[in-house]
Amino acid sequence: MEHNWTSDNLTSLQSHILAEEQKYEDATGEFSWILSAISLATKAIGNKVRCARIEDVVGEVGSENVQGEMQHKLDVISNELILRCLGDRDNVGILASEENETPFFLRKRTEGGKYAVLFDPLDGSSNIDVSVGVGTIFSVLRLPDGGTREDAILQKGNKQVAAGYVLYGSSTILVLTTGNGVNMFVLDQAIGSFVLVEAKLQIPNGNKTYSINEAYTARFSDGVQSYLEWAHQNNYSSRYIGSMVADVHRTLLKGGVFIYPPTSDKPEGKLRLMYEANPMAMIIEQAGGKATALGDRILDIHPTGLHERTSVVLGSTDQVDQFLKHTT
Repeated sequence: MEHNWTSDNLTSLQSHILAEEQKYEDATGEFSWILSAISLATKAIGNKVRCARIEDVVGEVGSENVQGEMQHKLDVISNELILRCLGDRDNVGILASEENETPFFLRKRTEGGKYAVLFDPLDGSSNIDVSVGVGTIFSVLRLPDGGTREDAILQKGNKQVAAGYVLYGSSTILVLTTGNGVNMFVLDQAIGSFVLVEAKLQIPNGNKTYSINEAYTARFSDGVQSYLEWAHQNNYSSRYIGSMVADVHRTLLKGGVFIYPPTSDKPEGKLRLMYEANPMAMIIEQAGGKATALGDRILDIHPTGLHERTSVVLGSTDQVDQFLKHTT
């Protein structure tokens, strides 16, 4: 689809959020401040990604995060940028990151801390060194009254009030849902603002494409191996980047299915439920697609821990269903 964007028809992220706010009589503007902070943080991260080689912030820092994964320099920088931008927002009660073992409890609900923001600051950071697209994933939850602070964020994905990701690639793209469809924004470097380029995105059906790391085939279940054999016989194409944000973004726009199943050495799955699977599942469902953990709707899973892992199968409804025929 070809667009001819001019200064007369550009809608900024901030303008879009304010317009959405006006649809709700009880809107206070507090939620918009959170999205504004996320926008600011990701602009800064995007700039660091573009200058990573020049500023010598590629490679590992020599320590592991709570996941047991080697931290890269930009993991640490991105994490700090998001914590700094969101930590100053008076209505953010809890911040939780892939990089930190425990959440940051900033403000009690009675002190105005109405929201929790969970995030993967730089998904696919190991690809920075070779200039492959990486991204930030985020999830926003409304904190309930009462209960313990530790349990407050362990909510099902269907309780998210917003979810999104930012892809740092040939352009910096922000994809966002607040439960009313999926909108895509691109950072216009000339004006320093994310501008709306596609509203109410719908994931297309009919694309015979799957995204999976086939190097792990021997560790997959019989069902997953059966699906792959069937896909090979039915002229499917394979597309796999190795950054979840980049792979899901392609799937969202082009259709197909993204698959990260359990393996014999990781039977629970590898991707994190709270700040990877849940936000991506909300986006895909809001775009008319389907997101499951081998048959169970991802957004209906009740988390038992901040860093809980899960399998992930998401994409066009027709292609997810084809996969599930072989595995459930």
